[in-house]
Amino acid sequence: MIKLDGPSHPPLAGGKPEQLVVFLHGYGSNGEDLISLAPYLGPALPEAEFLSPNAPFPCEANPFGGYQWFGLEERNDETRLQGAREAAPILDAYLDEQLAARGLTEAQLALIGFSQGTMMALHVGLRRATPAAAIIGYSGMLVAPDLLAGEIRAKPPVLLVHGMADQVLPFAAMAEAEEALKAAGVRVVAEGRPGLPHSIDQRGLELGASMLHQLMCTHHDHGHHHP
Repeated sequence: MIKLDGPSHPPLAGGKPEQLVVFLHGYGSNGEDLISLAPYLGPALPEAEFLSPNAPFPCEANPFGGYQWFGLEERNDETRLQGAREAAPILDAYLDEQLAARGLTEAQLALIGFSQGTMMALHVGLRRATPAAAIIGYSGMLVAPDLLAGEIRAKPPVLLVHGMADQVLPFAAMAEAEEALKAAGVRVVAEGRPGLPHSIDQRGLELGASMLHQLMCTHHDHGHHHP
């Protein structure tokens, strides 16, 4: 099986990571793209290590330095589902391996996707045996929303952020994902960003940072820091 690899960013606090945040980039991009967000999210999760693996396959449209989780030659629901299902075991194995290597559990894992990476984060994160602490999906969509209720195994809290001026994946995809997630019993916060094209803005990052901090830093607030 293909092994994923890509850039990483150590915990801001130094030392051994207490959490793991995995970025999943969009179609035709690579791990360098999203690892650049680590410094923005680091202050909210100072003990987290950030990983940004390159997707498993060279991108058919941009083979020099671009990667894809699955091809988009035919953009339809069937090929998307097939592509997500083929890439899922590769991502699952990667997550298992990275958690084990650091002695961390799913409760210390967050997945952050952009575009096609959001499709993977939702597809894989909701079907793993144990829920991650959080899934954050920027400018993405839920693959095969009608199948979710029958296939879901884990229900981590989900944040969806989508630009209302997205010219690549329509803004309507967010509401469709939100509806299917809620129907399957997942806690969802969904926020549309007026005027934002297919990208991540400051507000989206702040929402993500705040969610990660709330869900993953709570064990430090038990008062043992007081004199």
